[in-house]
Amino acid sequence: MIGRGSAPTGKTLWLAALLVAQGPFAFGADAAPPNAAASRPSTLNETLALKTSQAAIGTAISDYTLLNVDGKPVQLSSFRGKPLLLNFIYTGCFQICPTTTRTLKRAVEGAQEIFGPGSFHTISVGFNLPFDSPEAMRAFARQQGAVVPGWEFLSPDPRTLQALAHDVGFSFAPSPRGFDHLIQVTVVDAKGTVYRQIYGEDFAPPQLIQPLKELIAGTPARQETLSGFLDRVRILCTVYDPASGTYRFKYSLLFEVAGGLIGLSLTAWFFLRELRRSRTASPKIT
Repeated sequence: MIGRGSAPTGKTLWLAALLVAQGPFAFGADAAPPNAAASRPSTLNETLALKTSQAAIGTAISDYTLLNVDGKPVQLSSFRGKPLLLNFIYTGCFQICPTTTRTLKRAVEGAQEIFGPGSFHTISVGFNLPFDSPEAMRAFARQQGAVVPGWEFLSPDPRTLQALAHDVGFSFAPSPRGFDHLIQVTVVDAKGTVYRQIYGEDFAPPQLIQPLKELIAGTPARQETLSGFLDRVRILCTVYDPASGTYRFKYSLLFEVAGGLIGLSLTAWFFLRELRRSRTASPKIT
């Protein structure tokens, strides 16, 4: 999803999705912040931006140092060991970035309810330098109600910004009204490798929660404890209810799984019993 000018309508987004066959994309930018270099026309190519984003999947992200809202250095490697959600925003944005942040907040809170607090990390990186300072990022987070445990708002230096954006396939360019930029949330696995790209300013929570399920519950530990198994079942048996916009536990899935296991067990028992009977009934040849 790339922002350009005013926010695109839902119909525009779905038409773009049909054209690229990748889900809802958009390209947009909002009114320029006071001191932004916004006099140059955009050079962002939509098709190339999407290809660049998709090509980043499987890329190992290098380690970088950024500043948190307190102005303290944070190593990107400190977020490894758990899945990471990473997106780029700029604090002078008045429409696209705030909408994206609030959408991400709903998805993050929904995911925390399912997987538990501390099961994954979330970071938002400011890309309008030098204006996206730690103080500006703090104010932006508060304005959007995104003060959520496990969610950091970080400020890079120019070199780090370019390198990190390259690693995750994020494209942006100055435009007369601010920036044209790819609207994406990058899902990173526990080893720091790009796993999935989620596009759009108003994506549905399942689009983000599903890859988190795959990363958190998809590969069980070698020596899984009973509590770990039950946690994984709870995660996998959670379904999205679009009516309420929340996830709920679907107990019927447990019965379906149990029924399948019982059916397989009965089939195996019947087969073994018939095999033993046939061997017993066979005449002995002397």
